[in-house]
Amino acid sequence: MKNFISGKTVNQGYYKAFIPNMINRNWEINDMEVINLLSQADRLLGQLYMYSNYVNIDLYLSMHIAKEATQSSRIEGTQTNMEEVFMIEKEIAKERRDDWEELQNYIQAMNEAMNNLQILPFSSRLICQTHKILLQGVRGKHKLPGEFRSSQNWIGGASLNDAIFIPPPHTEVSTLISDLEKFANNSENNLPELLKIAIIHYQFETIHPFLDGNGRIGRLLITLYLVNKGLLKRPILYLSDFFEQYRDLYYDNLTIVRTKNDINQWFKFFLTGIIQTADKGIKTFDEIFKLQKNLTEKISTLGSRSADANKVIDNLYKNPVINVSKVEKIIEKSNVSAYKLIADLEKIGVLHKIAGGQRKRLYIFKDYLDLFHN
Repeated sequence: MKNFISGKTVNQGYYKAFIPNMINRNWEINDMEVINLLSQADRLLGQLYMYSNYVNIDLYLSMHIAKEATQSSRIEGTQTNMEEVFMIEKEIAKERRDDWEELQNYIQAMNEAMNNLQILPFSSRLICQTHKILLQGVRGKHKLPGEFRSSQNWIGGASLNDAIFIPPPHTEVSTLISDLEKFANNSENNLPELLKIAIIHYQFETIHPFLDGNGRIGRLLITLYLVNKGLLKRPILYLSDFFEQYRDLYYDNLTIVRTKNDINQWFKFFLTGIIQTADKGIKTFDEIFKLQKNLTEKISTLGSRSADANKVIDNLYKNPVINVSKVEKIIEKSNVSAYKLIADLEKIGVLHKIAGGQRKRLYIFKDYLDLFHN
């Protein structure tokens, strides 16, 4: 990127805040490495998009969102695992319920945001509505859910005095977000969409418009934008896993933009994340299809119970944690029949017991969950 200047540091009395330059302008890409990475990322995203046309992608959507919620929240310090995402509150240890509640909010925020995209543009209104859901009733509930901040915040350190980074003053937030919104919806700007969302994510994290939840919202916006612009048909690609894996590099590359005006390095990191994540997504779908083929052979050994077993497995793709009560409802048969079916599914390796006594026993679809742990 030629002549890129990220912004300026402004003295605010006893501290200095960083005000980024506006992004709704013409951009010129002149780095061949960025262009080559962009080509790879587009090709892999196209392959991932293809699955949405040939399989019932909604069957596996809940797992993709659960993994994103887990990984994105882990960056912020929560410790909930993927199995717990699908449990109800009373099945979660009391000391882990705060983390669990935050993940449930994240999932609800993503689902609501996807629904709102049908009636709202990619906008500050959409961002604020999503943020409100994210923080409702959890640890950040007193930090203005759904509202841009009206005070100074900072990143790292115990106070403004030893902060690692100080975002722009709150008086600048509305103007900067308005500029970001215009850039996102500027159809006359012919910058490739993947580079646009790379800029949007960097800018959003630099503005840090909320008192809490900026990281989670900023990462969620990546997927929302890709769906909104038609690069994904459904929300099945998330960068939080990549950002978590390379957490220090993620923060370093954001910092390099601000301190060294090096947006190209950020593009390279971001596009590498798209490439690795899309490739991983494609391989995960391939493994799901292998698993389904293997299960078809196993289920055929159950004879008269195979039809009920298939009903349960279809449900497990959406929710890989199950108990006898759920099985009863799925197959619409007695408690005894449900127990016998669970025993059969345990025997052929579909279900694995994880917790609880006889009446509260929980089982997981382990082989399927393992595909998303990798």
